[in-house]
Amino acid sequence: MDAPTVIPSRWHLRAATALAAPWFTRAVVGSIALNSLVVALETDAAIAERHAVALRVFHAAIVAVFAAEMAVRFLAAGAAWRRFIADPWTRFDLLVLGASILPAVGPLAAVARLARILRVARIVSVSPKLRLIIATMVRSIPSLGHVGLLLGLLLFVYGVLGVHLFRDADPAHWGNLGVAMLTLFQILTLEGWVELQRTSMATEPWAWVFYASFVLLAVFVVVNLFVAVVLSNLDQARRDLADESAEPTAADVLAEVARLRAELRDLRVVRDADRSDRSHEHVRTS
Repeated sequence: MDAPTVIPSRWHLRAATALAAPWFTRAVVGSIALNSLVVALETDAAIAERHAVALRVFHAAIVAVFAAEMAVRFLAAGAAWRRFIADPWTRFDLLVLGASILPAVGPLAAVARLARILRVARIVSVSPKLRLIIATMVRSIPSLGHVGLLLGLLLFVYGVLGVHLFRDADPAHWGNLGVAMLTLFQILTLEGWVELQRTSMATEPWAWVFYASFVLLAVFVVVNLFVAVVLSNLDQARRDLADESAEPTAADVLAEVARLRAELRDLRVVRDADRSDRSHEHVRTS
């Protein structure tokens, strides 16, 4: 009755051992780095044409490596394979792997070429720190939307005001609302706003109030709100990652299995010694 579960358990332990080993992650990262180098070399038309066969062989080898990695990760998941498949990073890896298998010629050639580029992005799914940054960005989107709405409101109000104040003095930057908002967006980068202010002050001496108030409100307040939101969500993402790390890993499970096996061996030794003592005692008494 136990035979059907022996082989899967054995493969699961081997896959979990390989996944927990440092060399496994290094091999995957090295493969991604090599893929990045080859993708960069392929941008040179002469190299791509001269070494077309070697490049095709290399891409096939990289796909095989990624497929083997995915198989190891799937086996290491064991009974939790459904949760493994449901993970967004796993689905991204599967999407890249599936697109990489498509032929590089024909109607799906563009998808296959895109997959080669996306294989470089797999470094994000391999690195926990990069996954933390992406999780922070995704978590920050709703809050950043409200801050962006506030920034848009400021651009609109100051844009309308700038058109009425400076349209005659500097029509190239304040001629209409669209140009004015584009000028204000340039001021957000703190690039060239002093020259704009000097031009406006030639006809409006109080123009510095307009520019100074916009820089204070939009640049030093609203833009820093973006930073505050991202930092707040970064702390929350770190806490979530710490909670996930508290769960037993494959290495922890393997260590516990090794400990239990050692205890079983000790119990067998004690049991065999006890049986031997009993048999000797029985011989002496008989």
